[in-house]
Amino acid sequence: MYLQDKVIVVSGVGPDLGRQIAVRGAAAGADVVLAARTVPRLEEVAAEIKELGRRALVVPFDMTIEADAARLAEAAVAEFGKVDALVHNALVMPPIKKLADVDLDAVQAGFSNNVISALRTTRLFIPALTETKGAVVVVNSMVIRYSQLGMGPYKMAKSGLLAMASSLATELGPKGIRVNSVAPGHIWGESLKWYFSYLARKRGVEPDEIYAETAKNIDLLRLPEPDEIADAVLFLASPLSRGITGQCLDVNCGEYHHH
Repeated sequence: MYLQDKVIVVSGVGPDLGRQIAVRGAAAGADVVLAARTVPRLEEVAAEIKELGRRALVVPFDMTIEADAARLAEAAVAEFGKVDALVHNALVMPPIKKLADVDLDAVQAGFSNNVISALRTTRLFIPALTETKGAVVVVNSMVIRYSQLGMGPYKMAKSGLLAMASSLATELGPKGIRVNSVAPGHIWGESLKWYFSYLARKRGVEPDEIYAETAKNIDLLRLPEPDEIADAVLFLASPLSRGITGQCLDVNCGEYHHH
């Protein structure tokens, strides 16, 4: 129960990683504020958390809307009286297109919707996190570790998030607030399973073959599961990592090494 009686805000509660962060956080003793655009999913996850004996607050939230971010911060403190950790898992996907060809307004929107939105939300939580000497965890991506055609706009947005987290760690450290990032590899959840099935149909093979091709050069010969990424996030959100700030923890089963 390493998060006993802590309050965690999770922005971006999807069916895989966001849900795992919320539910596993509750299993470790936390009360959870659930924020995303899809309210029925939030309510499903809230029910899971309540079954674990913890409290859950559902807050409809679009990270690109300033009023939503303000409402999220106010609602969390009003309901629980404090916030111990803020987890940024929300993502507005930038275009997957070559930088030489992509519309520059779309690149700018990708940066604004992800980096600026995350910064706005974090700033609104600074007073509450100062009170608890809390933590911010930003979910990044292993795209920051490699270069691939078409991934430039996405890599730019995620690299901006990494720089933001590093700079905030320096700025907020004197207040006792820690800021870290987690960079997942391919997450073996619903979205990737659908994509592998799509690739398999296109090539006339079984999805297992696509998985095997992807995993063959990974040290552990498999792709990380959503719960494994969630555990890394929750570690950085918890007192177990009280001496760690300004870091990025890669969770990719050894696909890329970062030194």
